[in-house]
Amino acid sequence: MNTIYLVRHGENTANLTGEFSCKHVDYSLTPKGILQAQQTAVFFKDKQIDEIYASPLKRAHETADIIARELSLPVTVMEQFREVNVGKLEFEPPTAENWELHNRIVFAWFAGQHELSFPDGENYLQLLKRMRDGLLEATRGKEGRNIVIVGHGGIFTFTIKDICTNIDMQELIRQGNHNCSVTTIELENSEERPVGLLKGWALCTHLSNEVMKFVPAAERKGI
Repeated sequence: MNTIYLVRHGENTANLTGEFSCKHVDYSLTPKGILQAQQTAVFFKDKQIDEIYASPLKRAHETADIIARELSLPVTVMEQFREVNVGKLEFEPPTAENWELHNRIVFAWFAGQHELSFPDGENYLQLLKRMRDGLLEATRGKEGRNIVIVGHGGIFTFTIKDICTNIDMQELIRQGNHNCSVTTIELENSEERPVGLLKGWALCTHLSNEVMKFVPAAERKGI
């Protein structure tokens, strides 16, 4: 059994503009995002963290770097933890119509239509496979490790129901997944499929003051 901390990256420009960002759109952290990452780094100081992994996107890698400096650990970048590939939507403006299309696909995934893909992007089965592959690679042959993975709200939220067994998706969506929130999972060792127990979802109690003034993305975009 290993303890996995899934950390959503700090605030970046796309959080403010509502842009789709998974490959080509790739912003750094905002000043608020840096503060969020710094406070998250302090949160982990007493957690005896052994390893840190990150998505290759700047907002995630930079968040992981700030945590890693505080803990004197390296960061391993893994492609598997990149945000959901929304395909053509990333090249489109973040209009209400495009976000409606995004949300229709996501909710279709929740309803079991797992083979439905974003235009020129990925479907749910592909997303879940790379999330599982990433978790297996990060934990293979390990026992009792405390591992931080810095990634994205989409991939973490959409796949959690097939990673952990005790999930109420309606409650998770209601709570949201804010910048630099921390989700804790106890993950069983496996060579085939990671199976976890959710211990805490998208907690933000380590954040304070101005960094708690979140961009209301969930309310604005409907998810």
